[in-house]
Amino acid sequence: MSEQSTSFPDGLPRVRAEIDLDAVRSNIRALHGLAARNRAGVMAVVKADAYGHGLLPCARAARAAGAAWLGTATPEEALALRAAGDTGPVLCWLWTPGAPWRETVEAGVDISVGAGWALDRAAAAARAAGRTARVQLKADTGLGRNGCPPEDWPALVAAARAAEADGAVRVTGLWSHFACADEPGHPSITAQQRAFADALEHAERAGLRPEVRHMANSPATLTLPESHYDLVRPGIAVYGLSPSPEVGLPQDFGLRPAMTLRAALASVKRVPGGHGVSYGHHYLTPGPTTLALVPAGYADGIPRHASGTGPVLVAGKWRTVAGRVAMDQFVVDLGGDTAGAGDEAVLFGPGDGGEPTAEDWARACGTIGYEIVTRIGARVPREYRGADRPGEEPAAAPGAGRGADSGAGPGRNVVNASDSVRSGA
Repeated sequence: MSEQSTSFPDGLPRVRAEIDLDAVRSNIRALHGLAARNRAGVMAVVKADAYGHGLLPCARAARAAGAAWLGTATPEEALALRAAGDTGPVLCWLWTPGAPWRETVEAGVDISVGAGWALDRAAAAARAAGRTARVQLKADTGLGRNGCPPEDWPALVAAARAAEADGAVRVTGLWSHFACADEPGHPSITAQQRAFADALEHAERAGLRPEVRHMANSPATLTLPESHYDLVRPGIAVYGLSPSPEVGLPQDFGLRPAMTLRAALASVKRVPGGHGVSYGHHYLTPGPTTLALVPAGYADGIPRHASGTGPVLVAGKWRTVAGRVAMDQFVVDLGGDTAGAGDEAVLFGPGDGGEPTAEDWARACGTIGYEIVTRIGARVPREYRGADRPGEEPAAAPGAGRGADSGAGPGRNVVNASDSVRSGA
């Protein structure tokens, strides 16, 4: 017979993601400490719903802990911050011709520009809005995604300078992004740093005077102090995950994972040996055993690639997903141990209680920690610990920029806008 338990209180959802905002604050402070050694500020990247952790709560926590800038991928994310009352510096970098250019200009969001057509759109939106657009020119120094290639950089800089003279735009930043900073010693790192230095030199010779220059993503923030410039742009590190095992573990940098994913067992039952489990019967019980059903599946963001490999803490021990992960559920084999419906399964967390971490899941699935946390879906409720701190209204945070040692200047600093290619950012 199956057992019942009341260890998972009534009224709680079948699966939930607990977000520790104290961890987010602590991570920002740790990152700020690294950046401050080079008189740089921090831009906390909150794209993709803050890497699955919740855009607005994490943005508020990051601001409160000293992040002067926020970074988003899409303009919709940036506009959501403004709609929630955030008035501080925000950079948005993923643009298409049909994007809300005018609304973003009117909201005072910095627009990343890596091509002439984008500069033209930003300038046209500024004229329509009747205000100057804030733009940041992005140089493609070797990543091969967004950004202006070296051969087109002089023309883009000249066009931006002309648009400044017309009053349509103000070039507030110059930036780029690493391809392999999460692979220490990779030859592209030095090559990209050299290319960015050349791009900066040309822009400044042409008369551009940006408020901020930035290149360092999470791995560069942690390991390449020479790349910090005026801002660092940590993404995954804000949420307490390491960008890669090669860079180091979270605790090596004073970081703490902020997300814990928990579920209540939906079923526990005894089955005989040779019993098939889940679709395709890829797992057969080796003998009489107890099976526990975890009510979370790939519709919730549990990777189907975790079939047969994903680790889960149940009844005080690590278990492994038995058979295929289905849309809404998966099974673990408890062997000779017992549990009851309602008992807790911890899929991942900081690891303090012996539970797996997001990195453990990444290794089990052959992917990266970024994907594990960002793919947790909207039907999984987020529960926030450490929320509603006094003074944690969304507001501009004091920044550090060029001249920040005296507190002078515009006080707008950028942090790392995206993470490495391996991070999928």
